[in-house]
Amino acid sequence: MTADGAPSAPTDAASEAGGAKRALRVLLAAPRGFCAGVDRAIQIVEQAIAKFGAPVYVRHEIVHNRHVVERLERLGAVFVEELDECPPDRPVIFSAHGVPKSVPADAQRRNMLYVDATCPLVSKVHVEAERHAEAGREIVLIGHAGHPEVIGTMGQLPPGAITLIETVEDVAAYTPRDASKVAFLTQTTLSVDDTAEIVAALKARFPAMAAPHKEDICYATTNRQDAVKALAAESDLVLVIGAPNSSNSVRLVEVAKRAGARDARLVGAAEDVDWRWFGADVRAVGVTAGASAPEDLVEGLLSALAARFATRVEEVVVTREDVVFKLPRVLAE
Repeated sequence: MTADGAPSAPTDAASEAGGAKRALRVLLAAPRGFCAGVDRAIQIVEQAIAKFGAPVYVRHEIVHNRHVVERLERLGAVFVEELDECPPDRPVIFSAHGVPKSVPADAQRRNMLYVDATCPLVSKVHVEAERHAEAGREIVLIGHAGHPEVIGTMGQLPPGAITLIETVEDVAAYTPRDASKVAFLTQTTLSVDDTAEIVAALKARFPAMAAPHKEDICYATTNRQDAVKALAAESDLVLVIGAPNSSNSVRLVEVAKRAGARDARLVGAAEDVDWRWFGADVRAVGVTAGASAPEDLVEGLLSALAARFATRVEEVVVTREDVVFKLPRVLAE
């Protein structure tokens, strides 16, 4: 037994026969982990440090993963919440989630060198918001209150120009000035199925509602949810590597449970696994990682599983991704 009363690793992994490791089928989701927007944002911080030297300041966590943040801190990144915390003579980087328009405007007033690491797919939503506003439409944003991406998107227009909708119930309570001139946008990291329900409710109330030219939920969010759906029904337990403030990671846990997994848990890394989750009836475990979780954390989890069980790893592939986003010109030159 461990100090907190949990079974030790050899005991919980032992089979009924002579203490041999218990067989465990590991279903490894693909795609998983870093998306192109996250990879670009991390490269921006790394390249900025290489070009301008340390320290380089980053407004908000560049992506929602403490392992990524801590590694960049060791390289010379300093993470802050507001521009007031940045010295005017050092570069500042805006996170992948996007920022309100007031933030770069403030940086310009201070004559600060800034680099915008906003994911291009989030920037697309910002452009859509401006397009709808110019067309005189009222805008509904489907998303989670307080999330940095939502704050950034709503901050593209004056206060009150965008109404946040979080649930189907919110749809019923929403009353636009002109029901014939309404448009909707969505946060890029939502549950595909939950969002579809809200969109259906909006369209039922407002048949003429303008929709995005292309779905706002990003390809990476959709692909990772599809991969989890593909393995969930065969999994007694699904482990999602990610952070509790990572919207796309939290959604993967929800999707796994809804798609048939008996249990699903969010873990930051292998050391966060509670091995008491692995009862005798757990014979297959699904493994995936949110879009801001690095692959070395997946490898660490697979190693931890292999140390305790006789694992057989099967990759469950729903698609292969080849998306790459260019770095900002100030760093690419």
